[in-house]
Amino acid sequence: MKRRSLFNMHFTTTISVSLVLFLVGLECVVLMSARELVKSLRENVTLTIVLEDDATTEEVALFQELMDKAPYIIDCRYISREDALQEHITNLGEDPSKFLGYNPLTDAFELHLNAAYTQADSIAAIDVELSTLPYINQVLYQTDIVDALDRNLTKVSFILLIIAVILLVIALVLIGNTIQLQIYSKRFLINTMRLVGATPWIIKWPFIRRNMLMGLEAALIACAMLSLVYYYTENRLGLELFPLTQSNVALLATIVIVCGLLITFFASLAATNRYIRMKTNKLYEV
Repeated sequence: MKRRSLFNMHFTTTISVSLVLFLVGLECVVLMSARELVKSLRENVTLTIVLEDDATTEEVALFQELMDKAPYIIDCRYISREDALQEHITNLGEDPSKFLGYNPLTDAFELHLNAAYTQADSIAAIDVELSTLPYINQVLYQTDIVDALDRNLTKVSFILLIIAVILLVIALVLIGNTIQLQIYSKRFLINTMRLVGATPWIIKWPFIRRNMLMGLEAALIACAMLSLVYYYTENRLGLELFPLTQSNVALLATIVIVCGLLITFFASLAATNRYIRMKTNKLYEV
């Protein structure tokens, strides 16, 4: 009967901790998804490089080679004046060359920047750098969109960070209280070990080791639950939370497992320290 009671307590505690770690993992998924969304939004910022009318084929090839080596470029597309005219006709349904007698459009490049270089000051620096090239007529980008992107993404990142901290504090409190209740039932055993001369570390270590193993089990259960959620959202709902790369999976699993181990370690340490320092007559009052 006693063994069954211990099993039930261990099972209940493990499930409780795994649910809390599952919430921590979900918040990590939200943060990782938000990071990927921010990266995607930033990399969609387009710079249009308008070339001079007399830009030669060699200068176009030179600029293409320069952009291929630039650390801030992830995509560079050359648009000839003929291609630009066809796009204009397709989008607007009119051909300006018919009533002007010539093609008013010029050769250009469309650049997509690395997410790290899409802040307003970085784009301004790139603008200055490219504008010095003799065959560049102008660099076009929408400054209002870049500024709004900077402001709004900073606010969203700050809000998500606050939510993550709040959830982490909740996780600490919930897991701490769960382990506190578990060790509470052993307070008389802890007191007996102290009275017979056991050192504090000898008393604490079995509880810490047992609860850290339980934390590891709970973390693995939480990882399995997160895998099921990811599978369901991607295959049943058609939503990709974040790219399922090895680094992302390893980072998420590491965060959940480390949180499970560290929280159970410190919670066990705090709970056992409390009952080790408590006098015998006080044990009946808690």
